Formats: sequence, structure tokens, C-alpha cells
Amino acid sequence: MKLQTISDNANYPILLPTSFSIQTFLNSQVMIYAIRELNQRTPRVLPNITIGYDIYDTCGDVSLAIRATLQLLQSQTDHQNCSRPANTHASFRETQLKAVIGDSSSEVSVAVARITALSSVAQISYASTSERLSNKMKFPTFLRTISSDENQAKAIADLVMKLNWTAVAIVGSDDAYGRYSSERLEKTFKDTEICIDFINILPSYFSQNKSETHKWLTDLVSSINSSVAEAIIIFTKSSNVKLVIEAAIKGRLNRTWIASDSWSTSKDISSMQDIELAGKVFGFISKKNDVPGFKNYVISNFKNTTNAFLDHYLTRINCSHESKIRPEGSKQWLDPSCLTKHIDRDYSYNTYLAVRVIGEGLRRLLKCDNQQCERTPNFTALELLMEIKKVNFTVNNTHIHFDSKGDPSLGYDIVYWSTNISTRKTHIETIGAYFSKDGVKIPEGLESNVNVSVYNCSKKCDPGQQLQEQGKRCCKICVQCAEGDFSPKDGEECKSCGEEKYSSPQKDTCLDKPVYPIWLDPFNIILCCFQSLGIIVTVVFIIVFTIYRNTPVVKAVGGNLCFLELFSLLACFCLTFNLNGRPTKASCTLGLPVFGIAFCLCISCILVNLLQIVVGFSFSLNTGTWIKKLNKPVAVVSILSGIQFALFVPGFYYFPLTPQKLPLAEIIVYQCNTDSIVFIGLMLGYNTLLALIGFLLAIKGKELPDLYNNALSVAVSMLLHLLICIIFIPIYMNLIGKYKRATAIVTMLASSYSIVCFHLAPKFYIMLFRQEINNERAITENIRMHYVQRGLAVVTS
Repeated sequence: MKLQTISDNANYPILLPTSFSIQTFLNSQVMIYAIRELNQRTPRVLPNITIGYDIYDTCGDVSLAIRATLQLLQSQTDHQNCSRPANTHASFRETQLKAVIGDSSSEVSVAVARITALSSVAQISYASTSERLSNKMKFPTFLRTISSDENQAKAIADLVMKLNWTAVAIVGSDDAYGRYSSERLEKTFKDTEICIDFINILPSYFSQNKSETHKWLTDLVSSINSSVAEAIIIFTKSSNVKLVIEAAIKGRLNRTWIASDSWSTSKDISSMQDIELAGKVFGFISKKNDVPGFKNYVISNFKNTTNAFLDHYLTRINCSHESKIRPEGSKQWLDPSCLTKHIDRDYSYNTYLAVRVIGEGLRRLLKCDNQQCERTPNFTALELLMEIKKVNFTVNNTHIHFDSKGDPSLGYDIVYWSTNISTRKTHIETIGAYFSKDGVKIPEGLESNVNVSVYNCSKKCDPGQQLQEQGKRCCKICVQCAEGDFSPKDGEECKSCGEEKYSSPQKDTCLDKPVYPIWLDPFNIILCCFQSLGIIVTVVFIIVFTIYRNTPVVKAVGGNLCFLELFSLLACFCLTFNLNGRPTKASCTLGLPVFGIAFCLCISCILVNLLQIVVGFSFSLNTGTWIKKLNKPVAVVSILSGIQFALFVPGFYYFPLTPQKLPLAEIIVYQCNTDSIVFIGLMLGYNTLLALIGFLLAIKGKELPDLYNNALSVAVSMLLHLLICIIFIPIYMNLIGKYKRATAIVTMLASSYSIVCFHLAPKFYIMLFRQEINNERAITENIRMHYVQRGLAVVTS
């Protein structure tokens, strides 16, 4: 029965004839030693059964690994070296091959696992950690004696949080190990508050492409230099990492690195000259242990050996410079104690565990005790695979069993690269451990000793500012809070002040919004003065017009109708006070709507007065007939005012004006709602139409004899009202804020004052200061002179 191993050269993806790796060689010797132990130890684990092996070197290349696997399945012994290709075609039948150990590379293991699954041959890897291989639907025969990258990602995330780092960068390679590990780590960090500043995926074998390597390294170093990441996490093979660290040393990056298990204990990298210039290195490696008895085996068996296999390779080894080759056929043997310095305690131990797992599976399958096996060694690879999946035993204080994904229950050691300042040599020491149940365990005080805050861009913001992300980068910047928001200190998130308050100019606190309208507002006080003056003037006019009610000047402005006009103006001035204070349901109802009716009544009286003038001086029979029919003051005033009232009633009923609270940026405005804005617009538009008619009639009346210039004064007042409507009404309709109601008051006051000042004030002046023309004789003389100037005969009595 044969046990096969597939190994690679971890440091050289394509093994050249002049390349040699001592550690890879020693890993193969660990497997030979473990098999020998199973075959020779007393008491025997497998009585009367001897395990054989074939060793193939994949050179870290997928195509060579596939070729080697096909040869294993054919049970051929025509071994191929890395430089001599062979054409092979496998026939998948039951062979002497029962299990495969390897490969170290996840990418190679993926290729091998697809082939071994066809014959149900168990494949146990000592170093392939890709989470992709845990998918039993695709890789049903794959198991491993090293934890998967899923656990490694959790371990790295736990360490980052333990050291209070807030930002990291991830560098991976475009292969089964690097890409899947990077993606798993990215998913793991999404469940934490750790920010990923950037992810850089390098080509799988970018170290071989000399023309592109410089460009890739330049871009990577540039990304690291501009990054705020407090740690750079690298998932790729050590040959790639070596070039990255060389660039880091050359650029004196002095950053903190987190090494994955593929390079965390690489002596080839840790022994690089000026490695301390690259910065600090933390790393994760599968739980390390010594292979029991292996060092003594190397010392005793490698010295003056007659083994042709060992003789072939030992002559190629130079402990000081392992890449150099000894002269062919040299008998200058190295000291085996020098060779033992290159024995690692991770991959070697995992290889040892893989052999012991297969031995335990065989023992269970064949039902062996220390004396004999109940079952004959005639079994299929599938039967052995099923038993291996069920193993649950302890080896050298290491308890091992496989879960449903084929992954073991092993933890990690956390290592740190410590450089001796005097000797400038780097020592890789274990500083902690990780277990899925307990998390990361590191020495107390390590968090405070690891200081990388220089790369932490989180800074203290001024009050009124918050820290905000910029794009997809981790570095946050201080941004001023928006209007209505505040942040009291330390870059806290901006919060809203709410509707009742507004933010201070510095955005660090909230202030109570002033409420408008208020009586003590300066502009409001000025308006109150004009409102009061309008009331006083109108009352004085009423008194004076009452005293002189029988004089011609009072009759010229409508007689008794002028008192209706004056009282409607008094109502208009009084109604403006409804808009000064905080609105109520009554003030909203009596504000603009009732003003519209009162002002309509005022204009109606003026129109009737103009009709009287036109009728009085119209001598055309045709014209006089239809105009005289309109010369019914009470009826005309009632009809014109009734139309306005008819517009008011449905608007008030269906869309009543009610008080409304309107929180704005820095104030709270109380106003009447604008649900009936259409009806208000119709009411004001109707008044504008009447004013336009009055203006046209006044223009026509300018040609008639008028001692008191009544037509001219009406024309001016109506024109002013029209201009006020054109200017202020659109402003009012579109205005929002504390001056909306003030604009309405200005419009009402301006319209009322236009009539008081240009229509009634001249008559008031005549009654008090021009009494000589306030008699019928003056009027008659004025009419006579009007027609004499036009060459018409005048008959006077």
C-alpha cells in the first residue's frame, strides 16, 4: 500500500535547476520520518502492514501538479523532474494509491483536489489555507491539518480590534489563496468598525514578470504612502512578499505589517538586510510544535548516510546560502546540526500530523490493535477517506479532528519580528495565540506599546463640525454642520435642532427661534404708526365732511355716499391691525377677506360718483339714455359690493383661513394658511378691475367742467392702487417668512392712503382753506368759463 506526497518549493514558483529550498526538502523528510515511525515503532500501530510512499515535486506549478497527480493515480514510478515534461493520460481505476499529502500552495491544491476527487482519494494538505477548499460540494476529498483562512481572517480582525486600530489595507495575490483570503477578510471587517483604506490584488506570480514588477511595486508603494492604514495585511506567497518588503525597505515605509501564515515565519524575508526599515511585523501561523524525535533523526541519519536519495540532495545543500549548489559529486558533507536550524515548527509539524491522521484512519478501518488487524488490507480509497473524516485523537498534546468542511480545530500562534539593534538580526518570537472560542490572547500592555497613531487621520474637530468620510477612503475630514444642525464637540455627528430652534452661527448649539409677528418688532411699530395715523386722519375727515355736508364740495364727491366711502376706509385702516399680532381664527377671517369687501365698497362709491359727474355733463341723447339708467347710486354700490361678497362666502366656507405655524430657518412664523389663496386672488383681482374702470372713467371725466378736479384726483388714486396691486400682490403671493404679513399690511395701507391723500385730502383742504370756491356761484362761474373757452353758448340763470 502506498502513501503519496505532493510537495512544492514554497520560495520558487517554477523550480529552476539551480534552485533548492532546504525547508521544502526537510518537509519531505518529515513525511518519510513519520511513515518510518508508523512502520517501525513498537508497539506497531498497523501490525503486519507497511506503508510505502512516492514523492513528487510540483515546483509550485499547477500544470506540473496535475501531471504528477495523474501519475500517482496510475501508480507509475516514472518520476519526472521540473525541467522534463511528459505526456500522461490517467485511467481512473482503483490503484495502490490510498491517500495524498500536499500541496502547500492553495492554488495547486485546488487543481489536485479536482483530480483526486474522481477516484475518491483522500488529500490532506499541511499548508493550503484557502477557504475555497472548504467547499465539500466541489472538493469532497480534501482535508487539511492547518486552519482555513476563514479562521485566520477572524484572528486578524480580532488582533486589529485588540490593538485599537481603525484602518487597514489589504494586499493579496490573484490566486486561490490571495484573492479568497482577501475577500474573506473584507467580509469579516464589514461586521466591525474597522475601515479598509484600500485593497490591492497583485498578479499571482508578479515576481516573475520583471518588466511589470517595477510598475506594480511603484503603484503599491504609492498607495501605501498615501494611505492612512495603521496596518498592511498581506496574503500572498513569500516570493511575492519578498519583493514587496524590498520595496518597503528601499522606500523606508516604516509601517506596521500583518503577515499571513504563508510568510509569517519566513527566514528568507526576516533575514533581509535593513528589514527594520520596512517597519514592524506581526504574523499568524498555525499552532507550532516540534516533531517528536525528528532533530535526532536528522543528526543520526544524515551524517555519513548511504541513502542514495539523501546523497543526491545533501550534496546540494549549503546552510549559509541555500540557493547555491555544491560542486557536482562533492563529498564535503555539511554538519547535520546546521541543517536542524532550518527545521520549522509549523509546516513540518502539520506534515507529521497528516501522516498520523492517515495512520489513525487506517487503524480504524482495519480494526487494528497492538497485536493484529482484524481486516485484511483490501479496501478502497473511499473507505479510507470515510474513516479519516471521523478521526478524533491526540498527537503530542495536539487534539485533532475534522469538521464537516474538512478543517481541523487548531488555533494560531501570533508572532512578532523583533530586531536586535546591536546585531541587527531579526528574531521571530511568539507573543500570543488565537483560538476561535477565546479570541486573541496577547500580553497585557502590548496595546499601549504599539503606537501607530501617526497614520490615524481621525482628528479633533472644532465645535460645530463632524467627522465625515471622503469617498471610499478611511480618512475622515471635518465638515461644518448644515443649517439647523449642531455638533457640540469632538467631531460628533451633527444633530438636528428641531423645528423650534435654530443652530448658532458656529453650529455648536441650538437657540430658540424668535416668533413672528411680534408687536415690538421695529418694522411692526412703524406700521402701527401708519395704521393709527390713517384711522385718525379718516376720523378727522369724517368730522369735517359732516360739518360741511351741505356744501358743494361734499356733494361733488358723492354727497352722502362720501360718508360710506369714509367709513369703508376707516374699516380698512382698522382691519390692518388684525395682521400685526399672532394670528387667530378671527383675525385670519377678518384680515384680507373683509378688507377686500370694505375696499370694494370704497371703490364702488368712487365709481358711482364718477357716473354722476359723467351723467351730469352728458348732453348726448344716445349716451345719456343708457348712462342715466346706471345713475342709481345705491343700486350700483349694492351690485358691485354684492359681487365681491359672493366671492367671499364660498371661499370662507370651503377654504376658511386658519392660523398656521411655519417653522423657518431662524424664526417661527405664525400666519394664516394659504389654502384659499385662489379666492383671495379673485377678490383682490376684482378690486383691481373696479379700479381700472374707475381710472378709465376718470380719464374721460377730465374733459368735463370740474371746479374741484374730482376726476383728476380719482384718476391719480386709482392709478396708484393699480400700481400697488401690480407690485405688491405678486410679492405677497410668493413671499415666505416674517415679512409676508407685513407686505399685506403695506399693500392695504398704501391702497387706503392713495384714496385718502389724492381723492379726499384735496376736498378737505378746500373745505378748510379755500372756502371761497366752496359755493354754487363759484361752480356756476367755472362751468360758464369752461364752455366759453370752447366757443359754446352758455345759458345761465
